[in-house]
Amino acid sequence: MKTTNEKLLSELIGHEVDLSRLSNSQVLTIIKVLNSRDADLRAALIEAIENLGADLSAAAVDIALAAVLRINRQTFVEIRLAMDKMTDGLVSYELAFQQSTLRAVLPALVREAYPVVSPAFSAVKAIALARPFQGRLLREWVVGIESSRAAAVRDAVRSGVVEGRTTAEIVRTIMGSRFQQYADGALQKARRDVESVVRSAVSHTAETASDAAYEANSDIISHVEWLSTLDNHTSSDCRIRDRLPYTLGTYKPIGHTIPWLAGPGRIHFCCRSSKVPVLKSAKALGFSDGATRASMDGQVPESTTYAEWLSKQSAARQDEILGSERGRLIREGGLKLGDFYNDKGRFLTLDELRERLKLAVDRKP
Repeated sequence: MKTTNEKLLSELIGHEVDLSRLSNSQVLTIIKVLNSRDADLRAALIEAIENLGADLSAAAVDIALAAVLRINRQTFVEIRLAMDKMTDGLVSYELAFQQSTLRAVLPALVREAYPVVSPAFSAVKAIALARPFQGRLLREWVVGIESSRAAAVRDAVRSGVVEGRTTAEIVRTIMGSRFQQYADGALQKARRDVESVVRSAVSHTAETASDAAYEANSDIISHVEWLSTLDNHTSSDCRIRDRLPYTLGTYKPIGHTIPWLAGPGRIHFCCRSSKVPVLKSAKALGFSDGATRASMDGQVPESTTYAEWLSKQSAARQDEILGSERGRLIREGGLKLGDFYNDKGRFLTLDELRERLKLAVDRKP
């Protein structure tokens, strides 16, 4: 029979798959908003270039591009509204999922003694919007992309006119070509930036909501474990933290020195890591009932960590993930994944690694 912690882990792994699909869906939705005004932008751009005089100062170009810049601002107003709607939906969904999942896996006696609670939607949303990820708030990221996109248009127009390009050539430089599906234009960077921000916002919001849900139920949750995705896209920051335990609420390392930093889903852009709560034992909760003890007294099952997964991969995949020299050292030098990091979880450079290996050799009798 599966323990409660095993059931919980299974549900949360499935949930991460659902969140990944949701992230993909939200990216498509927001990019669609971004592209929806492209026809208007193109028309306004052509008219602005045709009417641009000899004065190419920033102020003069901004006046000529007034309609273009207005369309750009309106587009990002729509994006901000769409992302606010996304945040509302995601907070509601995540809180409901965490509450229903905890209720579903807990034995009846535990549920009666420790009712599962859910934090207030308004409080969690306020935390998600007020807490920066990658150094900025969500609204600041959106404003920054809007400004960068406007600057890219302005710069392309000014340089195009100075270089004597035709209107069509300048427009193509900005908008991209149909042959390349418009991916070769200056506006493509904004699309990439928006995608990164949307994916990061989804994971940031979901993790903020689950933080709040677990902390609200600290009477039944012992601590949390970092859960990294097992594939060759996993970052060096997440590889070393996979399955490491941290205290609930304060998120201090338990039995190791690798810091939590921003936490899973937020430690870097587009982070796919998450966390799993480890429920307290029946004894810690004060139960002596046999069935309850059998169900509750099981830690999160021993499953493959990222380091174990990596050690079983082909040489080609190890080299793809770590680089050829580190891959060789795992296969031939007897090193493990943890040997490539310092005690704070920072990935060592090759020079630092060579120095560490040299010192280790020098210490041998």
